[in-house]
Amino acid sequence: MRVPLHPAGGREIALILLLFGGLAAIAFGFVLAGFAWFWPIGGLAILLGGGGVLFFRDPERTPPTEPGIFVAPADGKLVEATALDHHPDIGGPATRIGIFLSVFNVHVNRSPCAGVVRTIRYEPGQFLDARDPQSSSKNEANTLVIEPDEPMGGPVVVRQIAGLIARRVICTLKVGDRIEIGQRIGLIKFGSRTELIVPGHDQFKIVAPMGKQVRGASTILARRQPLTEPVDTVRQTAEVS
Repeated sequence: MRVPLHPAGGREIALILLLFGGLAAIAFGFVLAGFAWFWPIGGLAILLGGGGVLFFRDPERTPPTEPGIFVAPADGKLVEATALDHHPDIGGPATRIGIFLSVFNVHVNRSPCAGVVRTIRYEPGQFLDARDPQSSSKNEANTLVIEPDEPMGGPVVVRQIAGLIARRVICTLKVGDRIEIGQRIGLIKFGSRTELIVPGHDQFKIVAPMGKQVRGASTILARRQPLTEPVDTVRQTAEVS
């Protein structure tokens, strides 16, 4: 079965194939020459090379069509839901939802809703472990501000945040682009963090359980609430193993 790969990983995929493919070829050459103990080296090279290539896999996803929802902007573990008194891109109170991406997750980022890209802002920074809460404010990041098609009480923010291993954040959009829910918006190379920031404290209910593995474009993270049903806005976190 063919596994689709993200085009932004082309250079890395070529290097991985060259390095590990060459190592495997050398190892199996020694095996053919009678040095049987090179078998494990060749096998390990194939496994590592295959794993490196699969990091850039880009599966097709079908987002839900329910109105008033935000889908996960990335695959990974839901590790944070924090009420913010003020967020500059929202222009008021907001709720930050954090997803940790390990090296085993798909690293393609997707739009949480349909709308228009109003701002794209690259922020240079450090490369702290993405599990560190300080990584949200200190690490290299790319911020997208989206004006949703549906009235959501304000703009929506997606932040692509580099991690200890991830050293490159890629955004494939430009200001003014119209995007659909679940559409690809970029890629973070290797372990990292993605955040969704939505307006207010009680407009939306986070429906995905803390600590749950979510799938970009498929898992519903938050749902718009009826005005009569307030939401608890205390900070929630989940440990990342």
